[in-house]
Amino acid sequence: MDQRGTQDLDGAFTLAHGAVMKPRRPDNTPLKMVGPRSLLFLIPLLLAGWSPTTFAYRPFDSTDADVVEPGEVEIELSPFSYRRGNDGNTLIAPAVVVNYGFAPRWEVIVEGESEHPRGRGRNTMVGNALLLKHVVRDGSLQGQSGLSVATEFGFELPGINAESGTGAILAGIVSQEAQWGALHFTAEAVHTRDSATELAFGTILEGPGDWAVRPVAEVFYAHELGEAEEAAVLVGAIWNFSDNLVFDAGVRRSVLGEERDTELRLGFSFAFSVR
Repeated sequence: MDQRGTQDLDGAFTLAHGAVMKPRRPDNTPLKMVGPRSLLFLIPLLLAGWSPTTFAYRPFDSTDADVVEPGEVEIELSPFSYRRGNDGNTLIAPAVVVNYGFAPRWEVIVEGESEHPRGRGRNTMVGNALLLKHVVRDGSLQGQSGLSVATEFGFELPGINAESGTGAILAGIVSQEAQWGALHFTAEAVHTRDSATELAFGTILEGPGDWAVRPVAEVFYAHELGEAEEAAVLVGAIWNFSDNLVFDAGVRRSVLGEERDTELRLGFSFAFSVR
């Protein structure tokens, strides 16, 4: 899911899978972001009860090679994240990734985040994307043996007060899960909103899935050809609060040219059936 999230050179590589994107569930699935009105929408869902198959892919930029089951909706939500950089501080509230399983081995992903610069500039809606994800090969994430392989593709959508234009995304994802934990690798090519070409790579390492709280880490690299490069490292933890609710926290440090950013990411993930 997936996941994506969105802290990239052009807002092109999201999270998640904010993402968007992720924590994972015992039988594995991904997730990813929404605005203030969305919180009102979430309240009746919370009261209605949880799906027993919950686990998304926050707080990462890259994702895993799994999708939600048909008829399931999975939501990765960060009500609050905070970024501190050379150009000032920015509140990110909220960041949302919504995944819907519309067919076996397929999901559709909608994501975006609202950014609020502190004491400067206008509020923006950035990292908007509409994507499809497909599991090409069933593997360890689907309860089979060997590598899980997936592809993700779609469009970067225009933002609000930032990121005008439309881009295109194509990614390949490989995952392996074992008793020691899980490893996920994402390679992505982006035709950015300003018609440049960007290549991005992300590797996620997770601790053992049977730990209630497990450490996680991610290394991310993106290069807009002929322009700047971004390198980032994220360290954090995922807390399986229950079978139905997962909390995540991470600290991301990135370098983009002369810019140095530190971001605190806090969020949770859940799922429900629309059948």
